[in-house]
Amino acid sequence: MLKYFLNIAILLLSLQVSAQQNIIDLNGTWDFEQTEKAFPPKKFKGKIPVPGLIHLAEPRIEDYDKFFKKPENVTLKTSHRLSDIDYTPKYSWYKKSVIIPEDLSGREVVLTIRKSQYVTQVYVNGMDAGSSMACYTPIDLNVTNAVKFGESNDILIRVGDRIWLPSEAAGGTDKEKEHYLPGIWDDVFLSFSDKLKIHRLMVLPSLKEGRLTVKALIRNFYPAQLEYGDPMEDKATLEVSITEKKSGKKVAVGSIDLSSKRDRLTEVNFDIDLEDAHAWSPDDPFLYTAQSSIIYNEKVSDVFSKNFGMRDFERRGKYFYLNGKKTFLRGTNITLQRFFEDPDCGNLAWDRDWVKKLIIDDPKKVNWNAMRICVGIVPDFWYDLADEYGMMFQNEWLYWQNHGWDDQIRKEYTDWVWSDANHPSIVIWDAINENTDAYIGNELIPELMKLDPTRIWDAGYMTGSEMVVDEMDEPHPYEGPRPWSDMTDFEKNPYPLGDLNYKNDRLKASIESSAAQLVNEYGWIWLWRNGTPSKLTVDVYNYYLGENSTPQQNRELQAYWLQLETEWLRSERTFAGILAFTHLTNNYGYTGDWYIDDIKDLKPGPTLDWFKHAFAPAAVFINLTDERYTKHIKSHEPGGSLLFTLNAINDLHEKEVGKLKISLLNDEGKSMWIQEQQISLLPYENKSIPVSMTIPEVAGGYVLVTEFEGEHNPVDKQISRRFLKVGQLDEYKYYDLKP
Repeated sequence: MLKYFLNIAILLLSLQVSAQQNIIDLNGTWDFEQTEKAFPPKKFKGKIPVPGLIHLAEPRIEDYDKFFKKPENVTLKTSHRLSDIDYTPKYSWYKKSVIIPEDLSGREVVLTIRKSQYVTQVYVNGMDAGSSMACYTPIDLNVTNAVKFGESNDILIRVGDRIWLPSEAAGGTDKEKEHYLPGIWDDVFLSFSDKLKIHRLMVLPSLKEGRLTVKALIRNFYPAQLEYGDPMEDKATLEVSITEKKSGKKVAVGSIDLSSKRDRLTEVNFDIDLEDAHAWSPDDPFLYTAQSSIIYNEKVSDVFSKNFGMRDFERRGKYFYLNGKKTFLRGTNITLQRFFEDPDCGNLAWDRDWVKKLIIDDPKKVNWNAMRICVGIVPDFWYDLADEYGMMFQNEWLYWQNHGWDDQIRKEYTDWVWSDANHPSIVIWDAINENTDAYIGNELIPELMKLDPTRIWDAGYMTGSEMVVDEMDEPHPYEGPRPWSDMTDFEKNPYPLGDLNYKNDRLKASIESSAAQLVNEYGWIWLWRNGTPSKLTVDVYNYYLGENSTPQQNRELQAYWLQLETEWLRSERTFAGILAFTHLTNNYGYTGDWYIDDIKDLKPGPTLDWFKHAFAPAAVFINLTDERYTKHIKSHEPGGSLLFTLNAINDLHEKEVGKLKISLLNDEGKSMWIQEQQISLLPYENKSIPVSMTIPEVAGGYVLVTEFEGEHNPVDKQISRRFLKVGQLDEYKYYDLKP
């Protein structure tokens, strides 16, 4: 009877093995336990999902409440030191038993852990299978000599704590994080091949040249030469077939004969012609599949497939071009590693439907086409979703504060490119956040540009004065009061919120630079999801609203502020893109995102509603300094006249024509003045429109509003607004205009 059930188990498991690539998926529930020493536990009392992090273990880890704190009140704080820990560092142990079918006997077996942090050690059936300090790239271990075919195999994985990450590891620290959760946070699987295996496959497109370049790393599992005269390499052929992902239609084939050195990796590359290819873009995310196989001794030794898109992303002067067309990036940032310490994170980061709404559905509603994956990358399926549904990524390594030795950084960054370069959604590699590193900027990046010449590289705050090749810079024009700023100095030169012509020295330097400028952070006005200020923005709300402001008042100010800042930055047409900070983060941290209430519901706050207008591809913005919150602006005399300008911009590739309505609303929403006109905007045009308005005789608070209805704009009525004060009153009331 026992043998009968064992055979049934083997049969069921074999059904999970991919017929094409011979893969056994090890995702799912694993046994779990923690220890303070590096010795394995005697018993496993818990369970944990893979992928995930240790906060998902059941029963909960002992220090769970220390990792996840929900403070009742916000406390001003500017940074956190990695060494200041309030928990006991422990080793986290994962255990799983898997039956490997007998019919796979004789094949080479590789255990792959796509992402695991921090320092991962693997044992299979009691044998040491290897370890890795890589946190953000795949760990591939040959476990052939340890596995048993047709029997149960015990896999034991030990994961260390962030505080123990070796000095040489390419893992930066984030001074706005307080807890770094360990765990296996991406897919785990076993793959099977004969002696030659396709270790990595990179398909790099060139749409304008009608070809793609295939690069591959071939792993040879034959032992290195043991005696004089033994073979040192093997002849093989790598064949690649290109098909349309959805239809399965074959559109191109290519191959290369190669010599694979034994017991090592061999790199090969060749071109395949693909004329009249269907281009990939956020609006039309068309995908192809590269189905590859390596032929050795007239047999298929291994098969491997990767999806990719045919798209060209390049920099010309100060702008980015997608498939030959100037393309302005509009979007936001994702800080997933910070979200991991959010008490409400749970398993949301691995919920495909939730992630799709977060990075695809909601962003497209507010006219975003790009995101920066900030201070740490994301699980692989996030990139798959962006590939499939159309979103561009600036993909940033977790490198803020300096950490890592050059050789290890080179190893991990190189494998990062090899592992993720097939994703058409990734258009920019981002090596550093708000920092500099001479080795990365001047030695490593030029080397990696040769490995992948189809993308742009960013190196934090390094500019042309510090880099041999400076393709782009990342200005962060944060405005308003900050914890370390002198309020007296700020009031002497306050930020004129809403003045589209405002230029400070930092902005002028970005405008004058010859490199492309991607503003990938701005908006120093963060709130937690309950409407209270974040750790970094207590002073901001105290200054503009007073110490007892309500969540509703805070949200109104935030939405208005970010609308006007976005208009200001988008009106500077030398910028190649504008990415607001941030779309997802730790709700109880230093910054904040723009959702409200429970994050699992992804309920948008008013800021996201107004972003729809501020980020409209074709838009008309009012060029006036705010008079509701900005304290240095005097009120207007009743009955006078007001001369101002509107700034009209067009990101679209085609001419935009539409109706523009300008109106002034009193505190009850009644129109006190209206003007209408037709406007037209050439592709990428920036146009100033003068306006003269008569100011009402009645003192009060007014809202100046523009509504633009364009033929091609995805927004029916794109709205800009400014609050005005007329006459002298102790308190001004304003109409609550809904977006």
